[in-house]
Amino acid sequence: GLRFEVVPSKFKEKLDKASFATPYGYAMETAKQKALEVANRMHQTVGGLILEKPVDKQDAYRMLSRLSGREHSVFTGVAIVHCSSKDHQLHTRVSEFYEETKVKFSELSEELLWEYVHSGEPMDKAGGYGIQALGGMLVESVHGDFLNVVGFPLNHFCKQLVKLYYPPRPEDLRRRVKHDSIPAADTFEDLSDVEGGGPEPAQRDAGSRDEKAEAGEAGQAAAQAECHRTQETLPLFPTRLLELIEGFMLSKALFTACKLKVFDLLKDEAPQKAMDIASKVDASAYGTERLLDICAAMGLLEKTEQGYSNTETANVYLASDGEYSLHGFIMHNNDLTWNLFTYLEFAIQEGTNQHHRALGKKVEDLFQDAYYQSPETRLRFMRAMHSMMKLTACQVATAFNLSHFSSACDVGGCTGALARELAREYPRMQVTVFDLPDIIELAAHFQPPRPQAVQIHFAAGDFFRDPLPSAELYVLCRILHDWPDDKVHKLLSRVAESCKP
Repeated sequence: GLRFEVVPSKFKEKLDKASFATPYGYAMETAKQKALEVANRMHQTVGGLILEKPVDKQDAYRMLSRLSGREHSVFTGVAIVHCSSKDHQLHTRVSEFYEETKVKFSELSEELLWEYVHSGEPMDKAGGYGIQALGGMLVESVHGDFLNVVGFPLNHFCKQLVKLYYPPRPEDLRRRVKHDSIPAADTFEDLSDVEGGGPEPAQRDAGSRDEKAEAGEAGQAAAQAECHRTQETLPLFPTRLLELIEGFMLSKALFTACKLKVFDLLKDEAPQKAMDIASKVDASAYGTERLLDICAAMGLLEKTEQGYSNTETANVYLASDGEYSLHGFIMHNNDLTWNLFTYLEFAIQEGTNQHHRALGKKVEDLFQDAYYQSPETRLRFMRAMHSMMKLTACQVATAFNLSHFSSACDVGGCTGALARELAREYPRMQVTVFDLPDIIELAAHFQPPRPQAVQIHFAAGDFFRDPLPSAELYVLCRILHDWPDDKVHKLLSRVAESCKP
């Protein structure tokens, strides 16, 4: 095989990680700098790793605790420096690559982690563990090159050597012969036996050294030409486009989990098995497990050997009883907006909304016939508006300095979520919420007791027909997009007429 000497690099691994967009970018640059440092001293090749060693036992414990029960990636960056001398000057050509291996740790107890830390093994291991020794007992699964986790991606390295020093012949390129396999060991013997200004490409055919070098250069030029041709003619892989094409599937999976109240069931609870969850939501065990796995893949649930549990995101935004829950907004999109977008092509062709197709009846008044057609649909709409406004009210209230206004009217203010934020931000401001009588009647259900309640008043009416409450400032949030241009013009004209000079 290839004879080699290990030469440690003196390059200090202190590159700024924040300046690299990806972990492998950091690994490859570190490897390149380490290799170039050695090349300038020894004309040799070396690689570098991104995973760092713990500074002490406490650091090792924190590192391993973060890995417990989770999958992580191990990146190795490798730089091969081809050295040659000309006019007593060193010339280098760098080839670099990285290898990624995914490692999954089992759920580890605190006692086991400390036993492993006290063994001393983590202290000189990148990542805090040695998979080839005692650390192997912590690992549940490995996807990719095992030796990459040990320290060096030997298989990938050998393939890179083949590309550099054993290029395909022109006739092989014409026949599209595959050259990603590793040749016989004596191929690398040829590389080790070369003396002088640097390794020369090894060829299959017998002949003089000059003939081999000439053939190697021709083959390498042809391979590079073929590579360039392929890069120029093949389009970029459409990752973002595929996400857009299939994104609706993930949305529907999220909607379904919310409708079944999966996140409510798991909020602040110990992990539960799929079968137990299925029985509680009255669904099949097979279907529930598939849904839970999708939610885990989207980062909404945690999946461990003990079962499924909520992530922090799910607890805050997806459980229906949270202060900032988006559950109502999600249900509105699932039960109404989803159906409307099913008929988007008709909306484009006809230039009209498609409520009549989605609801299966003629819609003359959008809100009365669609959103408020029953107490249930009215509450669903109010929950949707409330959840979105709770999330955005602070940004809306503070987007401009409104402290010089003493009164405001939130036109179509629904549950009063924005009014409460305005009152909290501006203690001198009196805020009136103006909406339809049926909405004002139910708004009290969304009013928690707050000191700002004395600043807030509710007034019932139709903003297209009834006089608007008097105020210095009128706020229309998530209102205008619901109406055609003629009605928008009418509403804005009424607001302009009501404004104080």
